[in-house]
Amino acid sequence: MSSTGNASHVSYVTPDGAAWLASAGPHPRSTLALWRERPDAPVVLPCGTVFDVVNAPMVFGRRMLDRLWDEGPGSGPVAVFRGRVLLFAAPGTAQRLPSLLGWEEWGAGRRAELPPLLCHGRGDAVTVPPVTVPPVAGDTAADRSDARWLVAPDTVRPWLPGPEVLLWAAVRATRAALRVSISGPADQGAKVYDVSGRR
Repeated sequence: MSSTGNASHVSYVTPDGAAWLASAGPHPRSTLALWRERPDAPVVLPCGTVFDVVNAPMVFGRRMLDRLWDEGPGSGPVAVFRGRVLLFAAPGTAQRLPSLLGWEEWGAGRRAELPPLLCHGRGDAVTVPPVTVPPVAGDTAADRSDARWLVAPDTVRPWLPGPEVLLWAAVRATRAALRVSISGPADQGAKVYDVSGRR
C-alpha cells in the first residue's frame, strides 16, 4: 500500500493474500474461482481456524489501528464493513480477549461510554471485502465500497495479533479517546498504512 498519505489509494489483496483468505472456507478453490470471475464480490468466510476477527466501531477501530502502527507492532489484515472496522487476529483471540477486557474492567466507570468490541471466533463468520475494487475516476475508496481493505492480506501467512496485543491497542485507543474528549476534536485526516515492513 502506498505510504504517500493520499487517502484515495487503497490496498489490494495479493494472490497469496487471496489464497490465505480462501483457506479459511470449506471450499478454497471455489472461493478463488469466484474471485477470478468476480474480483469485486465480497465473500462470507468462517472464523476460528485461520483467523479470528475483532469488530470495532469505525472511530474506535481506527484509533486502535493507529496505535498498532504508530506505537506497536503493526497489524494483520484490517477491513471495513458496514461502518465497522474488522481487525483480523490470531485464532483463539475471540475466546481470550473478552476475559482480558473484563479484567481491565472494560465498560465500567470511565470507559462505560465506549461501545463494546465484538469478537468473532469458532462458529462465527464474517463478510470479507472484495479482493479488488474497480477504480472509479474521481472517487475515493470510501465512496466506492462499503466493504474495503485498510490493510489487505499480502502473504499466505500474515502476522496476526493475539489477544494481548489487541488489549494493549484498545487500552491505548481508550486513552486517546479520553484525551480527545478533553482537548477537542482530533485531526480527521485518513492515514494510509505502509505494510512493506510489516512484522
